[in-house]
Amino acid sequence: MNLTDKTAPSQTESISFEFDLNHSPAKVWRALTDPELLTEWLLPVFEFKLEPGAAFKFKTQPYPGWDGSVNCRVLESEAQKKLSYTWVVGDMLDTVVTFTLTPTTSGTRLSLVQSGFKPDQKQNFGGARYGWKMMGGKLVDLLAKIS
Repeated sequence: MNLTDKTAPSQTESISFEFDLNHSPAKVWRALTDPELLTEWLLPVFEFKLEPGAAFKFKTQPYPGWDGSVNCRVLESEAQKKLSYTWVVGDMLDTVVTFTLTPTTSGTRLSLVQSGFKPDQKQNFGGARYGWKMMGGKLVDLLAKIS
């Protein structure tokens, strides 16, 4: 597995990662869309449906200034190819997360982009970048143990 942070140093609007995974697109897709698996590597998810326009929520422990909720709405879902949804945290953050899966000779290249950060959201940007690196590691570990 190879995780590459593709975010340009001058970039403040979007975070970009690439994972070269030794797993099939079907298996990676399952980790991105199965609520039980999502809970294992990302956050506990509620009311998740793969239908464009469907609203769902990630919920974790609250922190000062944040109730622990991430409100999402599916924008695009193309099985084993692309999944895109809004990622809204209260009135602090309104972004879009997009996963793109590309088959490779050894498995799947997974591209992750979170876009829509505003110039005054440097702390949110840094926190999200750190979070995706951490969650990406958990995704890799999960893929290694599921069949």
